[in-house]
Amino acid sequence: MRDSSFSKAFLWGAAAASAQIEGGWKDGGRTPSIWDMATKKQVKHGETCHTACDHFHRWKEDVALMKEMGLKSYRFSISWSRVIPEEGKVNPEGLKFYSDLVDELIANGIEPLVTIFHWDLPMWVYKKGGWLSESIVPLFREYTKVVVEALSDRVKWWMTINEPGCFIMNGYMQGAHAPFKHDYLALSKLTRNCMLAHAASVKAIRQYAKQPVKVGIAFSTGAWIPENETPAEIEKARRLSMEEGSGLIGNRWWMDPMLAGKPVRAYGIYASHEKDMAEIAQPLDFIGLNIYTSYNYADWGSNQRPAPGTPRNALGWVIDERCMYWNVRFVYERYKLPIMITENGLAAHDMVSLDGKVHDPKRADFIKRYLGQLKRAANEGIPLLGYQHWSVMDNFEWAEGYDPRFGLVYVDFTTGKRIIKDSAWDYKHIIETNGAEL
Repeated sequence: MRDSSFSKAFLWGAAAASAQIEGGWKDGGRTPSIWDMATKKQVKHGETCHTACDHFHRWKEDVALMKEMGLKSYRFSISWSRVIPEEGKVNPEGLKFYSDLVDELIANGIEPLVTIFHWDLPMWVYKKGGWLSESIVPLFREYTKVVVEALSDRVKWWMTINEPGCFIMNGYMQGAHAPFKHDYLALSKLTRNCMLAHAASVKAIRQYAKQPVKVGIAFSTGAWIPENETPAEIEKARRLSMEEGSGLIGNRWWMDPMLAGKPVRAYGIYASHEKDMAEIAQPLDFIGLNIYTSYNYADWGSNQRPAPGTPRNALGWVIDERCMYWNVRFVYERYKLPIMITENGLAAHDMVSLDGKVHDPKRADFIKRYLGQLKRAANEGIPLLGYQHWSVMDNFEWAEGYDPRFGLVYVDFTTGKRIIKDSAWDYKHIIETNGAEL
């Protein structure tokens, strides 16, 4: 085996989110989240996440599949509604579900990575104002405390929030995701509350953790790919990735306050305030990056249109693996924190073949392409902690319903049957060789 530039402790894994896989929306003392209340008009085909992959009832089977695929880690999120179904009430049955899941992962040699919030805001919190209200900050801190006290004796890796930019922009401004609001002028208020909740969560994790832990946050992010690798073009790409256009709202708007304690202004309308920076910029151990596509194209506000026939995934996102390297490089150069790829994957329209298997060569190729670019970053000495493929299994893809399939495991959403896809076996080989052959 050739030497690998990935460390021996590199966390090869896959990821999922509670609302997208768990189901059991009324089981075990859980109350609804904003995604449970989405209407038939708001989700494609009128589908719901009420059952999803039924992971709430089939978690042991799913962990066994993770072991079979050779995963070394699993990033999952907690359902706030399952743990605290109403204000001031902790649900022991909900906590037991996650505690049992953590025990099963560890027993199978899989490192648990916990995300505290991945978009499924409880309805009771939403009715109190949700992210538009400062009251969410102490509520989120208390929720964090409950989870950390229950799991931190075994869980070392913690992320406060998944993709604040996505659920704020899509949910409260563009109306594409729950709670399907259109309030474009609320960005400053929404982000301030979100950032302060993140800060309160970080402090709670550190205060109540029962062992030394690693704390981060997972950003939805992207990068502009330089036309060539001359110093001038690289600097132009860096500016467009971190300072202007999509790079301003997609990266710097969130990252500068949280990671560097620097206030940001956008479009002369929105602003983060300097008085909040000392509180918001809590020290973190790593940055989680969810990387899928680049900022070069019109989909992201650029005037550059992809050439006809440019490869895209099933959601229409351009496939250009170079964004992995440049995204990691530009973020590391700016903030100097270790990086974990917390999401990266391919949406496709997979199907079961006549032989009963799921052949997905495009996903296998996608994984090798993007990991090859991640290896380039590792070769240059950028500290990389792990790679969490999105996703461990096909799931409820938010307002897109069940059509786009991201999983390493195929799920029949009628019967619940699972089938490990071909790409998972390729990924297993990459894990076993620690990426040496990429």
